[in-house]
Amino acid sequence: MTEPSFPMSDFSGPTIRLKPKANARAIRHGAPWVYDNELVTDRRTKAIAPGSIARLEDAEHNFLALVAVNSNSRIFARVLDRDEAIKIDAEWFRAKFESALAHRETLFDAPFYRLVHAEADGLPGVVIDRFGDTCVVQPNAAWADVLITPLAEALRDVTGVTTVVMNGTGRARGLEGLEEKTEILSGQVEGPIPVPMNGATYMADLMGGQKTGLFYDQRPNHAFAQRLVAGKKVLDVFSHVGGFALASLAGGAASALSVDSSAAALELAEKGAEVMGKSAAFATRKGDAFDVMAALADEGETFDVVICDPPAFAPSKPALEKGLRAYERVARMAAPLVRDGGYLGLCSCSHAADLEKFRTACNRGIGRAGRAAQLIHTGFAGADHPLMPQLAESGYLKALFYRLMP
Repeated sequence: MTEPSFPMSDFSGPTIRLKPKANARAIRHGAPWVYDNELVTDRRTKAIAPGSIARLEDAEHNFLALVAVNSNSRIFARVLDRDEAIKIDAEWFRAKFESALAHRETLFDAPFYRLVHAEADGLPGVVIDRFGDTCVVQPNAAWADVLITPLAEALRDVTGVTTVVMNGTGRARGLEGLEEKTEILSGQVEGPIPVPMNGATYMADLMGGQKTGLFYDQRPNHAFAQRLVAGKKVLDVFSHVGGFALASLAGGAASALSVDSSAAALELAEKGAEVMGKSAAFATRKGDAFDVMAALADEGETFDVVICDPPAFAPSKPALEKGLRAYERVARMAAPLVRDGGYLGLCSCSHAADLEKFRTACNRGIGRAGRAAQLIHTGFAGADHPLMPQLAESGYLKALFYRLMP
């Protein structure tokens, strides 16, 4: 393999070319990905080192974009820039971060948010969450791994953060053929960071927690749930570090029970409740979510509000049917736990399960539980998780809220 090649003032890196029948128009109209079966892939092309920057041409040799290449991935090329003269360097990163930061500072009065949402913010495969003076970077594409040093430099310059953590774990890196690794690139992390959100306080474990340590995407759905919970008894299933439960307590719930399979996550949830002064109203139950829901039903427990926010049961198209059955099962088991006239919230973070399929699965599960329901609200990720119109995968989160009829 050759060493990664990056553009200088006059681009001297490799060139890759679309096949004659490939849809060059889609790239011109903003599509961010080129799959391996859309390219002319000879021995030279396959030898380009993962993470290299290349010129992408159409079948007639017309320039389309500068792209990041990874021959180990089905997504062979990711569009970085449509200006052939641009240099992909620290200055290029600064411009991207300045644009992303301007949007988040418009939305929020405190530096706790998703700063970069991959392709939608012009940094394909890169996710960055901000926790005050710390940023956690997920480089889920090879090019970001190769350029992590100028990326982190620009990130510090633009945001003023002192600590940058690289969290190189997860399914996406496996699909890119990248090794898993987590390291502190600058500064230090001394323990979980308290994160204020919707009046609640969450404890984010940036080094050992899931993804970047906290899920900012549910912020608007937490806020909607708060409108339902005043004086109510709440159950939060698949709660992670307290998600909907702590938001409910901040919204005036009388009590909240968090269910999760991770003892570490529940411990962080308990610390969050303690910081909020809500420990007396908060309880946790460790175990498999389905087992716990079955046990609660056997115990005759019911709640005014039940919210289920499971992991991605359908992370890819091959897993779709199995995932939809799992979402139906969640709805079927959760519905009997809701008191008459109470509320049921059901969430999916699976991009392969679109809104219609997810809603159908939930409706079926509620019906199979013998409950009648009104669908009262459909929620999505917050505005710090923008959608790229040309990339359906960027719109992954769905949240359905039902009122279960007396």
